[in-house]
Amino acid sequence: MKNDEVLVEISARHVHLSQSDLETLFGADHKLTVKKELSQPGQFACEERVRVIGTKGEFAAVSVLGPVRKDTQVEISLTDARTIGVAAPVRESGDIAGSGACRLAGPAGEIEISEGVIAARRHIHATVADAQRMNLKNGEIVSVEIPSANGRNLVFGDVVVRVSDSYALAMHIDTDEANAAGMAPNTIGKIIK
Repeated sequence: MKNDEVLVEISARHVHLSQSDLETLFGADHKLTVKKELSQPGQFACEERVRVIGTKGEFAAVSVLGPVRKDTQVEISLTDARTIGVAAPVRESGDIAGSGACRLAGPAGEIEISEGVIAARRHIHATVADAQRMNLKNGEIVSVEIPSANGRNLVFGDVVVRVSDSYALAMHIDTDEANAAGMAPNTIGKIIK
């Protein structure tokens, strides 16, 4: 890939759980079961699934991603949020203060989270070496052009760059954004500064 190109991946709705919430939903001392490794190092999709319940509806089998986190977080698209009746402010992952609320249900119990529902802000993960090679800085805001085979090319603005050697180079957008661009798998986006 060229220095201004990045693989664009679609992040579907998912849940990150704290250990205590995992145990409430799946039973005491429960450990996450790896289903498949994800592109970001150390991240994985789990066999476990939960119900995400809002005021107008629910999603019956939402994927849990591991490993466990300090705080439980639900990442859904804005369309998802409207569909089930929850608030989901656009935020960077981990920025959950004052975000949306919902109920989560698993085979062993239910929890009510008072905050933690977000629509993830589109972002690029980059290692320190990737960032240097591409002349990007942590926290920088860029645009990314998404090509489309069906005439729906789109330029996404407000893409935050996140730099860490614990990442692998990739841009993440949600299903609403991918559908708006008519995006195919393995799409390469062009970074515009």
